[in-house]
Amino acid sequence: MMTVLIIIHVIACILLITLVLIQRGRGGGLVESFSGVESMFGTKTSSFLTRSTTVLSVLFFLTCLSLAILSVRQSKSLLINVKPSVKTESKPLTTSATETAPKSQESKKTE
Repeated sequence: MMTVLIIIHVIACILLITLVLIQRGRGGGLVESFSGVESMFGTKTSSFLTRSTTVLSVLFFLTCLSLAILSVRQSKSLLINVKPSVKTESKPLTTSATETAPKSQESKKTE
């Protein structure tokens, strides 16, 4: 289920990006460069692009929400299969006087 949603989400993202870039905006958009796109849809190009952008944005929003809900329900970590690395703690090079004292001296101190 998650894989299907991710595939739909990626396709919706790519199509939404291309539709937004094709639409005529303040700067003219990519439609100015590719005049054949306007003639492909006829005189209703603007309304078709607006409707399809709306549909794809709703699809994008729904797939975002459903992917978030599914990931919370599964509550899987991305690092679940990664084993933690074992760090070896190095002892400090300097030792205190009590650590270097022989055991016989330590026993005399406690008496």
